[in-house]
Amino acid sequence: MSIRKALLALVACCCISTSLFADTVELNPNHPQRHVVVKGDTLWDISATFLRDPWRWPEIWHINPEIKNPHLIYPGDVISLVYRDGKPVLELTRGRPTIKLSPTARTSRLESAIGSIPTNAISQFLTRPRILTETELKNAGHVSHAEDDHLISGTGGKIYVTGLMQDESKDYSIYRIGNTYRNPKDHDDILGYEAIHVSDAQLTLQGEPATLRIVESYRETLLGDKVMQTDEEQIDNTFTPHSPDITKEGQIISILDGMSRAGQYQTVVINLGKQDGMEQGHVLAVRKKGETMVDTQSKSFFKPDIQLPDERSGLLMVVNTFDRVSYALVMNAIKDIRIGDPITKP
Repeated sequence: MSIRKALLALVACCCISTSLFADTVELNPNHPQRHVVVKGDTLWDISATFLRDPWRWPEIWHINPEIKNPHLIYPGDVISLVYRDGKPVLELTRGRPTIKLSPTARTSRLESAIGSIPTNAISQFLTRPRILTETELKNAGHVSHAEDDHLISGTGGKIYVTGLMQDESKDYSIYRIGNTYRNPKDHDDILGYEAIHVSDAQLTLQGEPATLRIVESYRETLLGDKVMQTDEEQIDNTFTPHSPDITKEGQIISILDGMSRAGQYQTVVINLGKQDGMEQGHVLAVRKKGETMVDTQSKSFFKPDIQLPDERSGLLMVVNTFDRVSYALVMNAIKDIRIGDPITKP
């Protein structure tokens, strides 16, 4: 083989290997070689300093066998970008833990680990969030009366609940029905009902109606509020990001707190749920619908419309799933994210 052919073959191999890597994980052009973890960091933010797509960090995470639970990262730890077999990997080196001496109770090292995403952004999902199906709504009890004919009840108040499935060994949660989530393509198709957690109660006397005592209030309890057995399932807040294996395109159907637009760390509701294969940690791309414009430069007498292409406007991470809808956190917003924006695999 001539030197010219050998060089051409070498260049071709480099191009192929670069292309293959580009199809998997791309580095941030301004990436550092190492990052010392500090309090307030999140795994997503750290990954963004190394990678173009921070949600893909699990694909190049190198687990050191000598480190116990390398998925927990603490302030003082060092994350380094190294190369193994010609491919970049992120490697963790344990730093020395800081020990603060005080007479008060000490926080465990587990609690001091940094989160994947900001904890305050997802705190509302860690306190019994619910989206009810039509069947669940019909089977729920309701507050029909309150002690001393009160219209509003708080902690310590006695309430009477009709239609409740009763079990003295269970705790109960009280919800107020908020938004009705509908299929954007069929308005008569109800995907679920938003259930706003207002208080917790204990059953004190069985009967019809049942008697309950409110043990903790987050907002006032009103007549008509729905009562259900407390969902004891704990939400996994590790949120390891990964791409969903779906072909169905979804939409943003609501933005929490009645907002019309969403930015970073705001929560949206999407019309994809467990039935569509959604699970916690799934990352989705939000696309801004291309506008329809008039082609003013056309030579035709009647100026035709042209459809501009869709553009990526941000990234979402699914933080809680229900049968037909999910809550997702906006992790990145290049442009305003709005109700009706389509969502796809990233």
